[in-house]
Amino acid sequence: MALIDVTVVLLDGGLPSTSMAPLEIFGCAGVLWSMLMGRPAEPRFRIRTATIDGRSVGNFVPVTLVPTVALRDVRRTDLVFVPTAGLDLERARQHNAGLIDWLSHRRRKDTAIAAVCTGVTLLAAAGLLDGRAATTHWGIVDRCRDLYPKVRWSADRLISQSGNIFCGGGLYASLDLSLYLVERYCGHEIAVETAKALLLESPRIWQTPYAVQPPGAAHDDEPIQRAQKWLAFHYREVVDVDSLASKVGMSPRNFARRFKAATGDTALGYLHRLRIDRARRQLENSPRSIQEISEEVGYEDVAFFRMLFRRYTGASPREYRSRFGPRRVA
Repeated sequence: MALIDVTVVLLDGGLPSTSMAPLEIFGCAGVLWSMLMGRPAEPRFRIRTATIDGRSVGNFVPVTLVPTVALRDVRRTDLVFVPTAGLDLERARQHNAGLIDWLSHRRRKDTAIAAVCTGVTLLAAAGLLDGRAATTHWGIVDRCRDLYPKVRWSADRLISQSGNIFCGGGLYASLDLSLYLVERYCGHEIAVETAKALLLESPRIWQTPYAVQPPGAAHDDEPIQRAQKWLAFHYREVVDVDSLASKVGMSPRNFARRFKAATGDTALGYLHRLRIDRARRQLENSPRSIQEISEEVGYEDVAFFRMLFRRYTGASPREYRSRFGPRRVA
């Protein structure tokens, strides 16, 4: 299994958690859950840290971070993660000019680039977000619109994706964005296992119709977003994918291609994920029987439901409920 090469940037004046959270989540993917289950670890990422000049950096809080390399030493990488860059956006642009130039060069190499909070403004300064939808912290979005008017800024999403550019909102969105990237690169099951092993609940990745957005919604393909919204409210029903393509004005073939590109999954696989996620929440919070839950989320065949549930979560419904369901306190 080829490892995904990821470079986590360390910036002076930011908050260290926005670099450390990605480091820990990428490092634990395929590893920590396997260790807890008594299985051999299967790392999914090869990780390095880098600063502009290879020197250590200070932070908004009294912590010093020491990188493994300088940016100039990074010859090849699949993914770059940029943390917060401080609240003074003009200073951040000037102070990180070397990173901005480097990001622009990496973009020409088709490297995937992710950033969170004020770090997103450095992607904008590099011209990577021109004409694209992008999210950032709600507290700076108006300033971002003034500084970078070519970007379609929005603060109502926690995560946005346009092509292979990924943006996260507030500071602790670094957790959600990192888990989202684990899902994109390694699949839903690994992302779920990583979150559970780290005791992270992240409904902002795996959503139900009652949450902010459904799984894989962090993209800017509007017809596919309409299809996802329709699925979110009709997931219990028998779904004909060709009819769904027609609802959003696309041919079945084009719909299948664009749905996969936007969400990382087929429409049918995505529907199963919606149903299994709803079932997962029922098992966590409801005393209803597994048969009842199976039927409520759209599966009359409970044996088929059990098989799918294990595929997507790594546990049977009964095992899942015993680990994460409601417990009585004596």
